[in-house]
Formats: sequence, structure tokens, C-alpha cells
Amino acid sequence: MESSSFLETTQSSETRYRLLIESITDYAIYMLDRDGHVTSWNPGAKRFKGYEADEIIGRHFSTFYTEAERAQNVPALALEEAARTGRVEREGWRMRKDGARFWAHVIIDAIKSPEGDLLGFAKITRDLTERKAAEAKLRESEEQFRLLVQGVTDYAIYMLDANGHVVSWNAGAQRIKGYTPEEIIGRHFSNFYTEADRAAGLPHTGLETAKQNGRWEHEGERVRKDGTPFWAHVVIDAIRDDDGTLVGFAKVTRDISERREAEAALQAAQTTIIRSQKLEAIGQLTGGIAHDFNNLLQVISGNLHLLGRDVAGNPRAEMRVQNALAGVARGAKLASQLLAFARRQPLEPRVVNFGRVIKGMDEMLRRALGGEVEVETVVAGGLWNSLIDPDQLENAILNLAINARDAMNGAGRLTIEASNASLDDEYVRQHEDLNAGQYVMIAVTDTGAGIPPEILDRVYEPFFTTKAEDKGTGLGLAMVYGFVKQSGGHVKIYSEVGAGTTVKLYFPREVAAEDAVVTTASGPVRGGDETILVVEDDDEVREVVIGMLTELGYRVVKAKDAAAGLVVIDSGIPIDLVFTDVMMPGPLRSPELARKARERLPNVAVLFTSGYTQNAIVHGGRLDPGVELLAKPYTRDALARKIRHVLANQAQRRVAVRAPQRQPSKRDVLKGTTVLLVEDDELIRAVAVGMLQEVGCQAKEAATAEEALKILDGGPVDLLLTDVGLPGISGLQLARNARSQWPHLRLVLATGDSGVQAEAARLGARLLMKPYDDGTLRQALEASMKGDRSDGTP
Repeated sequence: MESSSFLETTQSSETRYRLLIESITDYAIYMLDRDGHVTSWNPGAKRFKGYEADEIIGRHFSTFYTEAERAQNVPALALEEAARTGRVEREGWRMRKDGARFWAHVIIDAIKSPEGDLLGFAKITRDLTERKAAEAKLRESEEQFRLLVQGVTDYAIYMLDANGHVVSWNAGAQRIKGYTPEEIIGRHFSNFYTEADRAAGLPHTGLETAKQNGRWEHEGERVRKDGTPFWAHVVIDAIRDDDGTLVGFAKVTRDISERREAEAALQAAQTTIIRSQKLEAIGQLTGGIAHDFNNLLQVISGNLHLLGRDVAGNPRAEMRVQNALAGVARGAKLASQLLAFARRQPLEPRVVNFGRVIKGMDEMLRRALGGEVEVETVVAGGLWNSLIDPDQLENAILNLAINARDAMNGAGRLTIEASNASLDDEYVRQHEDLNAGQYVMIAVTDTGAGIPPEILDRVYEPFFTTKAEDKGTGLGLAMVYGFVKQSGGHVKIYSEVGAGTTVKLYFPREVAAEDAVVTTASGPVRGGDETILVVEDDDEVREVVIGMLTELGYRVVKAKDAAAGLVVIDSGIPIDLVFTDVMMPGPLRSPELARKARERLPNVAVLFTSGYTQNAIVHGGRLDPGVELLAKPYTRDALARKIRHVLANQAQRRVAVRAPQRQPSKRDVLKGTTVLLVEDDELIRAVAVGMLQEVGCQAKEAATAEEALKILDGGPVDLLLTDVGLPGISGLQLARNARSQWPHLRLVLATGDSGVQAEAARLGARLLMKPYDDGTLRQALEASMKGDRSDGTP
């Protein structure tokens, strides 16, 4: 009974086992006999290998192996090992019925009887093809990632162990930090930090933060192998295994030194732009103030000059008038400083050597600074020239010197240096409105209190000062800044509190030769009987001007604005000269009035006046071509001289237009004489060239003194005939320069101002009064060639 029950239980168990095996499709489970022939076959085996049970039972299991493995006797060896050890576990390629390969995980278990006899083998196979492919893709991906990381040169990418030692090193790390893998692997990553950061525990902080939060990101200074610093962006990521255990860190470092420098440069540029815009706005305001102020000064000055003639012979009254005029002069200087800051002052630039300017100021500086200030001047050899207004340069240096004296409380050391300088592209990128190139630099250095950093950006603002109320106007540096900028230059201040200040002024280099310094023309002034139209919107200024012109003998008509002036012109009143303010209200601007006046009256002369031109007729600090300007406030004598000069030029144009044509005489002593004619008025120049040719001369022509000097440098001429009132470098300056370089050159000066006669005599020049015709031109040329001077001496 018990035997029967056991048998039933065993049979039931076998049935359940067989049913279990028969239901499995994810595994191939089958039996082999002792020789390796298949004796059973489950559905999983059919699905993996493709054989039906009746196709494979009885066949040797080596059928599932590759031909190469069968040739190497791998199936037999596997059975031998299983029989000996009890189990064999392998992975490898196996074959399906259709010849396709699949990657299999195989287990072969030996089946033995209770007595230990080998009965056969149980074989379990699992298809791992998909897993194998995934692992291959993973390995490929990992290799690609490794190659990618290794090939990256813009980033330092490397691994650290859990204690911070370097365990891998890519090409970017070697490029950025300078170490080879052999030099750095195994060393602690704190080697890349500065001593100060190591002392502060920054490397440890980075690892601990990454350990706790998963990541640490930071920017700071790092150190290369050669000791040079660089600015780095650093990311440290913690790496953990599947159990969450820390295994190390991934570290990525990027050198962002250039980006940081660019950001700093951008910030500096933005600050500079904001400061420049602020100064420009203040400049517009101060320029307008200067205009109104100059009008007031003109009223006072004009009335004082008229009053001076009324009180002539009364010493007490004359002294009071002179004192008042001195006050006007001080006010005019203040207005000039405002215009300098606003970059609206008309400059008179010429080629200047700074060394001579500085040496010429020595006595003036010592008087202005006092005996307690030691003055040292240092002028470099081979100093270049620059095209600037020398009077304004002297004012700028004097202002800087006085500021330095005050900063030193009246005692200390002042050094003025002049040298050549080249500003490169890198410097220019950090400063607005500046071109790279060659400059002449003046540096004024004091041993004073220095300028605090918080106010350094405000020192150029007009009226900003740290001095006591009675110690200055706050316009010194503002004037310097405006003048330098208007001259195409650059200002840079270096200062340290308690040590002193250096102000450097840079002016563009000029390759032309230096112009000789000449004295301003002097002599008696004269009036005339021409008719002058005065166009001025300020009632008081207008009345003062009319008074001065009337006293000089002129007939005067007036208008309150440009539109009213045009009405006067259209009325038919004969007008010889239009004297108009530049800045006036109304729809018609003064330059447009001048154009319309010349259209209606071709022979009319035009003279502008203003205390503030606002770019109407002055651009880049220089008058527009063909424009005559008398700056406010002006004196009666200055007005008289300027009126005669402008009228003389206009008369010369009229003579030029109607000059008769005449054939030169064969007996003409001027035949073959080479004359360089310098005249800025194109019409006058064209007709004068014709006159020269008619009298037998060979003519060369130039519109400016600069052009004339180039012609003189290029070859000899017999005679220089120049207009005195040239723009820029005057005719007198040109004549003085020519006389010093070419002592035997004959000189003739054309002018409408007889006051230059004394200067012409000193130069040994013949004076040719405008307007001239071909007869007076011939006489002047012949007298000059014969050696007769303007004063009649041989």
C-alpha cells in the first residue's frame, strides 16, 4: 500500500515537472544522453533553435555549435568537464536551424544515479542576443565617450577618487593646466588652487559640497603648472554606485579668462559711454550758458570802449574804465573755459613742437606756482610735432600746474614731461573716441594729496571742485578735457591718495615741419564808409555794435533776426558787408542767410560773430572753408581790423572777376620767374594765376600754408606771394617759416590790413594791398625781385 502511494506521488511529481518544463518558452531545457544526443525537447528549445522535437531528438547537441567550435571539439570538452565537475556554464555563439547565430548563456548539469553513475546531462540555454547587443552598444558608447572626452581641448575633464586624487586626465586638462597625465595622475587636485585658497580650505569645501548636494559649481583663480594664474569656471559632480556609495568625482574646468576680461572691458566701456554722454549733455548746457554770457560781456565791453573815448583825458575815469575792462577780460576767460569744455571754441591750430612750448612756459610757470613748488621739465629727444592751438595748449598746461600746486598746498615737486607715445589696438578698445596710432604725450605729475577713487570719474565735470569756495571755479580740468578732445586727443589720469597724481595728455602726431611763431599784427586801426548790415537778436548787443561801427565811420542798417535781415537785403539797400550772429531764433539760420545774401548780392562780404557756434560754422574746432568769424566778446579794435580784412578780401574778388586780359611784354623783367601763389579763395587764386602768367611768371598755386610748405620742400621757387589771412596757419606764419628755411626766397604779402607793414619790413617782404590789379601786382613783384622792400629800403 505504501509502495503504491509512493509510486503515485512520484509519477504525479514527474508529471507536474514535465508540464512545467513543457510550458517554459524563455529557456531551452532539454536532456542529453551520456554521449550528447538529444533525448527531450521543450517549447523554449523549439522557439530558440527552430527545431521540432522529431527533427532534433536523437541528434548530437554539437549541431547547435558553430563550425569553428566543433572543429575545436568544444562540445565534447564541455560534456567531459560537466561529467567531471558536475556543471559547466558558458556564454557563446550558437546556431539556429536556419543558420542564424544567437548569443547564448548555457548551463550543462551532469545527471547521475544514486550510485554515481553518469546517466546523461540536463542542458539549459537562454538567448542573450539582445542583452549582448545592448552591452556592445554600451561598450561602443563608452568608448566613443572616452574618445570624445579625451579629444576635448576647450575643457579640462578628469576624474578624482573619493579622496580627491586625480585618476584620469584628458587633452583639455593638459592644455589648460600644463601637466601631462604621467605628471598629475595620483596627485591631489588641490595643486591647481592658489596658496590662499588652499589655506582657506576651498578644495575641501568643493568636495564636501559635491558629496552632500551632488554638485559644486564655482568661479575663481586657478594656477597652471608654470605658476601663471587663470580664471576658471569649475563644476565637480559626485559619482556613486548603484548602492549609493561614493566612488569619486567628475571634474570639469573651463578657462574663462578671456570672457572675464571681455566682461570687464565691456563694463568699463559702458561706464565710459555713460560718463561721455553725461559730459556731452553738460557740455551742451554750458555752451548755451557761454553764449548768453558772451552776449552780456559784449554789451559791457562795447559800452566801456565807447565810454573810454568819451572820458579820454580824465585819468580817474580812464582808470575805472580799464579796471572794468579787466573784469570783462576775466569773464571772457571764464566763458572761453566753458566753450573749451563744450568743445565749441574755434581753434587756431598749427604745427607745434611741445618741447619748445614747455621751455617757453618756464618763467610763467615759476611765477604762477611760487617759490615753494620745485618745477622739473623732461623733454624726450626726437620729440614729434602735433597740429594744435599753441595758446590753448599753454592754457591746459597752466591749468594742470595750478591744480597740482593746490593739491600740494603750495609746496612740493611738479614734473612736466613730453615724449612720443604709440597707443595700440588693445588700449584703444578700452577707451571711447580714440584711434590707435602715434601721439605726442604731455604728463603733468605732482606729489600732492591724490584724487580719491570715488570722485575720479567726476573731475572733468564743469564747476566740480574739492577746493574751498574762494580757491577755484572747477573749470580747469573741464577746459583741459574739452580742448584735448576737440584736438582729437585723449586724457588719462593716474592718481593714488597720499602719493600724488599724473595727468597725461595725448595729441595726434603731425609729420609736417614746425611752424614758426609770429607776433600778432599791430598798428593803427581804421574804419570806412561802407554800408554794413548788422543782424543780431540781442537788442543791447545790437545797439553796442551799431555804436562802434558808426564811430568807425560806417553806414549801418540793422535786423533782429536772419529773416528780417533777408528782408533788408531784398529791399534793394546797397549792402557791402553782412555782420551776423551765428545763433539766432527763427526758422532761417545764419549760414542760410549768408548763402541767400550772396545769391542776391554777389559782391557782398559776410562776417559771422558768436559766443557759441554749436557746429553751425565750426566743425572739429576749425572754421568751415571760406567762413570768417569774430568771436564774442570782441574789442572795438578787433572789430575794426576784422571788418577791413573781410572787406579787402571781397574787394579782391571783385577785381579778380573783372581783371582785363593782356599779353605780356617781351621786355618784361618777370619773364620766367617762378611764383608760388598762396590764396584760400578759389576765385581770387584763379584770376591771380592768370595775372601772373600775363606778366610772364610761371605760377604754382596752393590754398593753404600747409600745401605751400610741401611745394617749397619739393623744389625751388623764386618768389612766395601769400595772402596774410589764410585759414589755419596764417600767411605771416608761413612767411616767417619760409624765411627761416629759405633765406633767399623773395616774399610778397597780400593783405587789406596796413597794420602788418612793420612785420612785413622785419621779414624783408613787399606789401601788396588788396584789392590789387595786374598793374599793382606787377609793381610789387618787380620791386621784390629788384630787392626793394615795403619800406622802400634796398
